[in-house]
Amino acid sequence: MAFQTAHISLTVTAFGVLAFILGVIAENKKPASGTPIDGKGVIICKFPSDPTVALGSISIIALFLSTCFGLFSIFYPYKGKYVPTEALFRSTTSVVFFIVAVGVSVLAEVLLIWTTITEALHISRNIHHDLNYQCPTAKTGLFGGAAFLALDASLFWLICQILTLNARADYLEEDDAKGEYGEVLGTGYDARGKP
Repeated sequence: MAFQTAHISLTVTAFGVLAFILGVIAENKKPASGTPIDGKGVIICKFPSDPTVALGSISIIALFLSTCFGLFSIFYPYKGKYVPTEALFRSTTSVVFFIVAVGVSVLAEVLLIWTTITEALHISRNIHHDLNYQCPTAKTGLFGGAAFLALDASLFWLICQILTLNARADYLEEDDAKGEYGEVLGTGYDARGKP
């Protein structure tokens, strides 16, 4: 089955939007803190059951898949025509957007992983010897921030794909179906520019 650019674009977008939506839902479902219960010389934290860790984990996977398909969209030989990497990154704009897409993807992934692990550790390690412990959860806003970064990452991958398609067309000297740049049809006009 041959991949088309539209299929890859939709896949990158779908996984990026999924990571965003799940991250925002995880942020909204996350409890502000647990309930401290006094024990014999310890504080036991009781947290309400919530899907935050599961949503964060699925968001991590969705962002990873969006990034993989974003990379795939750049290096995949469309229509069986391979283009060397030097030709793809000849433009400074392509290089800058590729670096930004990779950077934002890594930052979003790290932030999602860190927040999900932190939340899971707060829930699983619920016995504390500090009698003043307040049973906090992961910092508020981290899931939401990571979710917006995930959405930004998928958008940057789409821009990279557009720039890659332009670089491929330039390298392979493919004709543009829309015509040449600056091509103007002047039929039906007199010297004064009136019809």
